[in-house]
Amino acid sequence: MKKIPLRKCVATNEQLEKKDLLRIVKDKEGNVFVDLTGKKNGRGAYLKKSNEALEIAIKRKSLARALECEIPSSIYEEIKTIING
Repeated sequence: MKKIPLRKCVATNEQLEKKDLLRIVKDKEGNVFVDLTGKKNGRGAYLKKSNEALEIAIKRKSLARALECEIPSSIYEEIKTIING
């Protein structure tokens, strides 16, 4: 039986499969972006694909802490768009 790798959501601290999470990446140049492939180079943080997790991340600055940089509001808007389809 193949073991499914789990990742931890920075907002909810839940262990989830990669398909249930969004990966947000900060590259060497300091650019922050949503990585839909899950394979881009850079420091990554995972966020559960839910509005609740996004609200927690914004309120607690979970993504900013995980990526050690400020997160532009445009990134939060992009995440919200992806979550809500």
